Amino acid sequence: MKEVIVILSPEAEEVYRYLNKESQNSKIERSILNGIKQKIELIKENPHYGNPIAKKLFPKEYIEKYRIANLFRVELPNFWRMLYTLTDSETKVKIISFVLDIIDHPTYDKKFGYVKELDRKPHHLWCGSSLSIQSTSAFSNSTF
Repeated sequence: MKEVIVILSPEAEEVYRYLNKESQNSKIERSILNGIKQKIELIKENPHYGNPIAKKLFPKEYIEKYRIANLFRVELPNFWRMLYTLTDSETKVKIISFVLDIIDHPTYDKKFGYVKELDRKPHHLWCGSSLSIQSTSAFSNSTF
């Protein structure tokens, strides 16, 4: 069986670092972080662990930025999601699982174009919050 390496995109790495920092004081962030660590181990054991996403649903951003051919979703605690794609390494001896995003549910819904009734109401009638972290670092991946 091929070795599986899990690599985080710069965006996923930034969220991972944020959760790692905040997990010291927050049970919610700690549970999400522990979920990520657990799911990464499951992906190492079975690269197809996640739910496959139909190609017609791939966000344009992932196609353009990463030229993905497949996309998998893993559910995390507190309705967060981890999205990853699989590729062969240059040597064809390893499988690389490249984690594209670690996002909360509202961000996931927006990225995939899912619309809720709540989203159709004028902004002043509801208040939603989601973690929004902009990647400012150069391409520096974490490998697991």
